[in-house]
Amino acid sequence: MPTTPTLLDTLLRVRGTVQGVGFRPFVHRTAVRLGLRGWVRNDAEGVLLRVHGDATQIAALVDALHHEAPPAARVVAVERSDPAADEQPVGSHFTISESDASRGTAPTATTPPDLALCADCERELLDPTDRRHLYPFINCTQCGPRYSLIEQLPYDRPRTTMRAFRMCPACAREYHDPLDRRFHAEPNACPACGPQLSLTDSAGQIVADSHDVLNAAVAALRDGRILAVKGLGGFHLMCDAANEVSVAELRNRKHREEKPLAVMFPDLATLRDYADVPPVAEKLLTSPEAPIVLIRRLENSRLAYSVAPSNPWIGALLPYTPLHALLLRAFQGPLVATSANLSEEPLCTDNTEARERLAGIADLHLSHDRVIARPVDDSVIRLSRTSQTILLRRARGYAPAPLRLPGALHETTLCVGAQMKNTVSVAAGDQVVLSPHIGDLGNAATQAVFERTIATLSELYEARPLVVVHDKHPDYASTHFAGRTGLPQLAVQHHLAHVLACLLEHEQPADGVLGISWDGTGYGEDGTVWGGEFILLEKNRATRFARLRPFRLLGGDAAVKDARRVALGLGHEMDLLGPLCARFRFSPIEHSTLQQMLARGLNSPLCSSAGRLFDGVSALLGLCLRNSFEGQAPLRLEAAATRAAGTRTVLPFDVVRAASPGAYLDVDWAPAISQLLRDPRGPDELAADFHRGLARAMVAVATEAGVGTVALTGGCFQNALLHDLATEALGNAGFKVLTHRRLSPNDNSIAAGQALAALWGLTSVDLPT
Repeated sequence: MPTTPTLLDTLLRVRGTVQGVGFRPFVHRTAVRLGLRGWVRNDAEGVLLRVHGDATQIAALVDALHHEAPPAARVVAVERSDPAADEQPVGSHFTISESDASRGTAPTATTPPDLALCADCERELLDPTDRRHLYPFINCTQCGPRYSLIEQLPYDRPRTTMRAFRMCPACAREYHDPLDRRFHAEPNACPACGPQLSLTDSAGQIVADSHDVLNAAVAALRDGRILAVKGLGGFHLMCDAANEVSVAELRNRKHREEKPLAVMFPDLATLRDYADVPPVAEKLLTSPEAPIVLIRRLENSRLAYSVAPSNPWIGALLPYTPLHALLLRAFQGPLVATSANLSEEPLCTDNTEARERLAGIADLHLSHDRVIARPVDDSVIRLSRTSQTILLRRARGYAPAPLRLPGALHETTLCVGAQMKNTVSVAAGDQVVLSPHIGDLGNAATQAVFERTIATLSELYEARPLVVVHDKHPDYASTHFAGRTGLPQLAVQHHLAHVLACLLEHEQPADGVLGISWDGTGYGEDGTVWGGEFILLEKNRATRFARLRPFRLLGGDAAVKDARRVALGLGHEMDLLGPLCARFRFSPIEHSTLQQMLARGLNSPLCSSAGRLFDGVSALLGLCLRNSFEGQAPLRLEAAATRAAGTRTVLPFDVVRAASPGAYLDVDWAPAISQLLRDPRGPDELAADFHRGLARAMVAVATEAGVGTVALTGGCFQNALLHDLATEALGNAGFKVLTHRRLSPNDNSIAAGQALAALWGLTSVDLPT
């Protein structure tokens, strides 16, 4: 005798990245397939379903929500509850309801990141029979702008900058057809109703009619000219990457000496003619996030030398918008695609602003009339030898995306990050949302973007912060901003925030962990410059267990650019100042002045910075005497080490009782420097020995600490070789090793660590006496 099915009427709350990724159409199709009645709608907390039907079919729907969601969706939780009496009733079919923009609680829905052109849209783009053939703003539920055009949540067209474009009847039919792949695609558009392309000169005068814009742009690029090209989250400056004169001129106009320029290739096949593309890089380049990926260039690469002078890697990316795809396809070669700004300034996003700020840089502007709500830079990734991803810049495609805290904050909390590579975060309940990369807060323009981003996150999530968390450095612009808010403040030590960001990713408690937090500089608890820290976490308490042996930073900030000064600071500690001054050709008078500065500590603060140690060694090996961009000297040191093919020897770093208060142990670099100066081998082999010696020292300190878990964090772990050697050595010694996966090891993640610090009340690092 057949059994009677159990009918249920239930609400399903779906949390995560579920808006702007085709989730409601997916739910609709699945529910219809399963024969369920009900509805689905967006609201401020994510997506809400009411389903009525057989219990088995509802269970199948829940399983599909977890395992069959669209590629860009990230389902964090599916929660069941009973419908309230006044809840919207169930009809005779399954429908998509109007979004509920009502307020009441702080929104927790995730703002979706921008997504790269999908395969279906690319196919239509190139199909002469399609009505969107060669239309540079084609998109669907699986691709196109999101964060860069959203003005308010829930994510619906009237709350985006696309509200300026009224859909034509054909687009509207797609938008309302549940069987169409553009069903509820909010940026849906076509040549008849959507944004339009333009090519203007620097004065804003049209230089090509609408039908000839791309051809004229390509002709200008082939003629060696420099174009400002408006993309998803801002403008690029683009020029022929094989034209040395053009690339050198771009550097000259942009005041960018040697920092590598990203290069956009038409497709993977072309990229393989210029670089070694491992499978993991291929997967990343063609993913919906479509980041810039650092890969090794081929010896016979035809790229202009000025793209990345003396650098074995190139930052490669593929076209991620239909406009880029059309431009690169027509150009049939690689184009430099660097951020449209002067050094350290924010991206240009507005057409008028771009003409003003890029005057004298861009010859022409390839632009459009879709407003960019906020700047979003390209994300940058590099790979370790074991194919682990190291996120160098977390932006387009990856942010904003929430991270779950291991508990709920009682008050909405604003975290304002650090000074360099700044990001900000808003934390409410058990969720923290980290902004995309903002940049260095050393200029007014970037500080303005910083403040706008805080306003954006607060508006999108209707979050009214009641507490502000900042770095302990008293002179960071972010610290000053925190003071101006008038809110209760919480100051978190810089390197502790790094460690906590890593623990947040791995849901690791602050107990039984040694955080190795290495970077350039950060304000220490004792007022000195930190940067080579071993922070022991036990029972939610942090102690500076060990450090790199402190040395004088000759000239303070001047030493950050002049690696020779760092080398002299090291030499001073070893009574080698005289020989090193001669090595670097300082005059006797300069030698005398520098000696007095070091002896008296004049503008020469004590530091324990690992980043500066890399600078000094790079200078001592003759690889790089001055940093024309941040991290240049360490990058040259890493590149040299990867060229070494000799024996696996190491430079000696002694782990000894700390010579002065402030830590239990010092990692003494003096024996390594001493041997390096005596060793007749070349710089490649010595650079490799230096890296291996540091990894061995990490194992020695971790063993002394007596913990089972080690977290590797800080900007020094952008160095893929150091990342690999440390991970391997610690793993072989039996330690559980935590590294960053979804966040960057650099200061991009400080605001995330600050949120966890606020939750745990863990803000300071104790100093042993």
